[in-house]
Amino acid sequence: MRPGLVDFHCHLDLYPDHSAAVERCERDGVFTLTVTTTPRAWPRNYELVSATRYVRAALGLHPQLVADRAHEIGLWEELLPRTSYVGEVGLDASPRFYKSFETQKEVFARVLSLCAAAGDKIVTAHSVRATKVVLDMIEQYMPPQRGRVVLHWFTGTAAEAKRAVDLGCYFSVNAEMLRNEKRAAITKALPLDRVLTETDGPFTMTDNRPTAPSDVWIAVEGLARLHGVPPGTISTMIVQNLKVLLGRRLITA
Repeated sequence: MRPGLVDFHCHLDLYPDHSAAVERCERDGVFTLTVTTTPRAWPRNYELVSATRYVRAALGLHPQLVADRAHEIGLWEELLPRTSYVGEVGLDASPRFYKSFETQKEVFARVLSLCAAAGDKIVTAHSVRATKVVLDMIEQYMPPQRGRVVLHWFTGTAAEAKRAVDLGCYFSVNAEMLRNEKRAAITKALPLDRVLTETDGPFTMTDNRPTAPSDVWIAVEGLARLHGVPPGTISTMIVQNLKVLLGRRLITA
């Protein structure tokens, strides 16, 4: 893969034209991890990306949907052997979703346990208002030698960030995070060799439109300003981090 851009957390199937969104990633040369929110969505996502160079599809069961879809964990388990990539999964303890928090923990524990048993999985994890519990569960169920967790849109404390680093986690950073002074300060303290970039499109906006994977360059520029280095230095570093994280998976779906 040539040096370029990395969008490690994007929902390509939620753009108005799913196929066109995948094609744009290929055209622009943006390595994109398209996450799914339910396992039922994964087969179609996989079908669209299986022959691509730059796009991979992750198998997910979003914590915000667990209240209604916890029963789909069986399908998720059935599909797991077909992919190296898992997400979006995790926990959400915000008021709207807290009523399902115990069920979310049950599902996430199963996800991590099965990923650890399989070995060699890459998990992109949601941790809204639940960073400590997410880290507790990673520590309990998924040691770094059994796979890796990438914390998507990290909102934890500086101490939690350090703990996540100690647990072997990576962090995917988007432009919105860098616009927040507190989040930017925590991001700046992260080891650069554990940082990836993301957009979380289409849930973020750029120029009054849904953010596209190629817009991840804005996050690259933000990280460059934060660290006082040229954007090209950050871009090269992000691609190197991706190569280290994925290893042989870089050429497999």
